[in-house]
Amino acid sequence: MKIVTLDGDTLPLPIPQPDWCDEWVYRGSTGPDELTDALRGATVAITNKVQLRADVLKDLPDLRYICVAATGYDCVDIEACSQQGIAVSNVPGYSTNSVAETVIGNIFALRRHLIEYRRRSFAEWQSAPHFCIQGPLIRDLQGATLGVFGRGATGRAVAQKAEALGMKVLFAEHKQASQVRDGYTAFDQVLAQSDVISLHCPLTPQTRHLFDAATLSAMKPGALLINSARGPLIDEAALAQALRDGTLGGAALDVLSEEPPRSGSPLLETHLDNLIITPHVAWASEASVENLIQGINDNLAGWQAGALKNQVNRT
Repeated sequence: MKIVTLDGDTLPLPIPQPDWCDEWVYRGSTGPDELTDALRGATVAITNKVQLRADVLKDLPDLRYICVAATGYDCVDIEACSQQGIAVSNVPGYSTNSVAETVIGNIFALRRHLIEYRRRSFAEWQSAPHFCIQGPLIRDLQGATLGVFGRGATGRAVAQKAEALGMKVLFAEHKQASQVRDGYTAFDQVLAQSDVISLHCPLTPQTRHLFDAATLSAMKPGALLINSARGPLIDEAALAQALRDGTLGGAALDVLSEEPPRSGSPLLETHLDNLIITPHVAWASEASVENLIQGINDNLAGWQAGALKNQVNRT
């Protein structure tokens, strides 16, 4: 039994080798040109973000199981796996609380202009004429409206925490929906009414650049945009322009269209106090990492026992 981990360095803690595995290959990273050789003869592959597409999978006849070390599994060609009889599992819900807390923290930081006031404390306070520095208007969360796009576990957790802080929550219906489901609000209405929008939807052809120039211009003037889901949900050039123009009040992004952003990003060139960018770490609290490792262990044990857990495709 050969198990290959393709990008173990993306995890803060190592995955322990199962006692039933006699060949354990733990790679810190694997480039696209290394994939076929790295997985030759492997029965199981563990990947976090390394992409496993049809052109690679077709050359791996021994591969029977892929465990994605994450909740999102868009890095794997699910249809190709089903056609080849390769089962695929993910680890759902391991970081729900961590991501939700990050979203709420970012809303606090942006609504209260913490970055600007920190900068001005070091630059101006010693010579200020009064005991405090008055700058951009500080806004409470209580009474504000939060629009949530995506009603999975994380979207619901964000909504729950926001409501506990006195925010009104609207779950957005799909953009092109012919009717609005119970418990949802029309897409355009959420854009127009929300003081803060938080994205928790998967990346699909329909959601790529869901927030483009037209969508951003339809948002409530001065609203905030939070993205801890997938970078390509947002047109980064359009968002950078909206922030420079003052159309939006701010944005907090834990994800970008390219990760790492080796080609750069218009947002990384936008040095504004109302823009927060973090390197895809919203998920990575200590408790979440422990949950993830346990989830991977459980998935591997379930596959080995013939009782698949968290399978996301049909085989």
